[in-house]
Amino acid sequence: MLDREGFRPNVGIVLLNTRNQVFWGKRLRTHSWQFPQGGIKHGESPEQAMLRELHEEVGLRPEHVQIIARTRDWLRYEVPEHFIRKDARGHYRGQKQIWFLLRLLGRDSDMNLRATDHPEFDAWRWNEYWVPLDMVIEFKRGVYEMALTELARHLPRTHHHNRYLRSGLRSQRQEQEPELELQAASPLGAPLGPQPIEPEPNAAK
Repeated sequence: MLDREGFRPNVGIVLLNTRNQVFWGKRLRTHSWQFPQGGIKHGESPEQAMLRELHEEVGLRPEHVQIIARTRDWLRYEVPEHFIRKDARGHYRGQKQIWFLLRLLGRDSDMNLRATDHPEFDAWRWNEYWVPLDMVIEFKRGVYEMALTELARHLPRTHHHNRYLRSGLRSQRQEQEPELELQAASPLGAPLGPQPIEPEPNAAK
C-alpha cells in the first residue's frame, strides 16, 4: 500500500528498558541492526500496526509494554534504488513512518524473536539511547535522528544514585541525607539464534 508519492505507511518502535536503553535488533542472516518496524496494513491504525509488529518481531504483547509517546507527523526516508526490488522500481520511493516510544513492563525473557514463522531478527541487545544514530544504515539515519530527538523529551526519569561519593565533596545538606544506593549497570540482552552470515538489506521493511 503506497501513497500518491510512492511512500509506504510504516511504524517504527523505540522500546526502552528501565535504564532508558533501547532495543536493537539484528536483521535475520545479515550484519544490519535496526529498530523494529513494519508496514501498516489496510484498515489498521498506526497503534494497531505497532502492536502487531511488536509481537511479530519481538514477541511482546500489549501487557508487556507501556506506550509513552508517538511522533506527531509522518517521518519519511527514501530508499536507494539498488535496495528496491526490480518490480517495485519506478513507483516505490521509501517509507513514511509514525514512531512510538514504549517502556518494557515485562522482563527480557518475555521477548521471543521466533514468535512467528517469519522472524525479522536473529539477535538483539540493549543500546544507549543515541547509539543507533552511529550504527544504522545511512539512508535511515535522518529519520532515526528526527524520531529519537522528538521522542527524547518523553523519556522517563531514571535514578542512578552513587553511594560512593566522597564525603569531602558533599555539601552539608547532602551529608544529612540517607545513603543512596548505586544501581547496577551491567549490560542486558544476548544474541539469539544463528550467527550472522552476510549483509542482505531488505528495503521493504
